[in-house]
Amino acid sequence: MIVRDSKHSEKSKAIIPEDLDDLFTLRRIIEINDNIITDTTRSIKQRSEFSRPDKGERVKIRILLRIENINFDGTVDRIRIGGTILNSDNELVPKGVHHSISIKVDDMIILEKKQWKKIQSDILKNSGNDTIYLLISIDIQEAAVALVTGTHVKILPNIYSGQSGKRFQGARKINANIDRFFEEILTGIKSVTNLHSQKQMLVLFGPGETKRRFFNFLSKEINDKIIVLEGIDVAGEDGIFVSLRSTSLKELLKASKIGIVSSLLDKLIYLIHRGEPKYAIGVNEVRDAINNKSIESLIYSNSILEKLNEVEFINLLNSTETIGGKIYGVDASTDIGLRVSSLGGVIGLLRFAIR
Repeated sequence: MIVRDSKHSEKSKAIIPEDLDDLFTLRRIIEINDNIITDTTRSIKQRSEFSRPDKGERVKIRILLRIENINFDGTVDRIRIGGTILNSDNELVPKGVHHSISIKVDDMIILEKKQWKKIQSDILKNSGNDTIYLLISIDIQEAAVALVTGTHVKILPNIYSGQSGKRFQGARKINANIDRFFEEILTGIKSVTNLHSQKQMLVLFGPGETKRRFFNFLSKEINDKIIVLEGIDVAGEDGIFVSLRSTSLKELLKASKIGIVSSLLDKLIYLIHRGEPKYAIGVNEVRDAINNKSIESLIYSNSILEKLNEVEFINLLNSTETIGGKIYGVDASTDIGLRVSSLGGVIGLLRFAIR
């Protein structure tokens, strides 16, 4: 999540959600009667004195909207907002009319509140601090690039070098092919992330020496934050999946959100097998743990929103943070998300047993 102070007013902030976790975090902050500034489109009808208005032309405008209803739509990964237009940059857009907008990942908004609650400021302050990991699984024939943000893993389609890996080709031809191959991978990387981001780490692995050659190639663009992992001898998309289960990558990611959540889920399974009731599974048990102020860590899958009232669940999360609990949201479509969904969609690790 990118958060900056806004010049619009002292009580407004410019916000850009960078992934699905950020989007739901933003939903937790937005409230009815907040104001939002964003770019949108609206059909504008030209009206003359002696003719009927035309059917209208849809144009891009910037509006100031007073929020009247909010809904997080997890099926299409959007926040849907309806409200009344207070102002716009187009004089043909009347004030006081209703308008609806959708906020998705990478959209920039300016959110203005009459008063920011401490928990809302804390949520924004603590969001977006996780390192972004770029996994590159490569050999002489193919490569795959995966972006790990929060608990999400986005894998780009395989990139192929067009080489067979056989040695009888001329050295000049091999080098030319490799250079083109590396350039294609670099283009793929730049399509999903900023290479010069301060909170980013590139991780290279795969069989043979190609990863070392690609490391040297990348070093011309950036000279730090690149790690070469040994022991993962599979390239392409298969290599990405193998790496996520490897000890070496788990160790590297242990301080990241995906690493922390994986560790907490392992701890939950351990407690269940040991018969130690310092955990809560499902909404009712988690709610009891919050009421008893015993919740230490709460993990939820976005699939829970299909079962619970949205506002009720947001209040549950905010109550957890109020008593010092840590919150981790996971995408239901990922391996970790599927594990959480199979346990009722929300689980808690407790400071002390309550049953």
